[in-house]
Amino acid sequence: MSIIDNRKAYHDYFIEEKYEAGLVLEGWEVKAIRAGRANIKEAYVIIRNAEIFIVGMHITALAAASSHIKPDPVRTRKLLLHASEISKLIGKVERAGYALVPLDLHFTKGRIKALIGLAKGKKQYDKREDAKERDWERDKARLMKTKV
Repeated sequence: MSIIDNRKAYHDYFIEEKYEAGLVLEGWEVKAIRAGRANIKEAYVIIRNAEIFIVGMHITALAAASSHIKPDPVRTRKLLLHASEISKLIGKVERAGYALVPLDLHFTKGRIKALIGLAKGKKQYDKREDAKERDWERDKARLMKTKV
């Protein structure tokens, strides 16, 4: 069950591989995400000291759930992956010029997981080509519907 999608990532990047990662969260963050108060549009994933972190993910705290602490809505959060997956990602990002982007947050067996994508940036003409393709598919479906 998806909580938040990052549709902008599919517009700006070619997604080549997807990985599901756990998140290290605090209690107030889990409550806020369950309430749908998270945003990953401006977030990105970095690799630091053979660990993977998500930067820029904004989680707005609930007033009732965070009365005794001072929440930081855009703190850097650690992602949990297997060591073999991390080493593969490090190799691709550093050598091959790929980027890591968060694609969505979802529930898996009651836990909040992040889907991250190994992505290559699109050029402007690629984005225009995708828009033309979408428009053509929409027009084609409309034409087929009127003929039936």
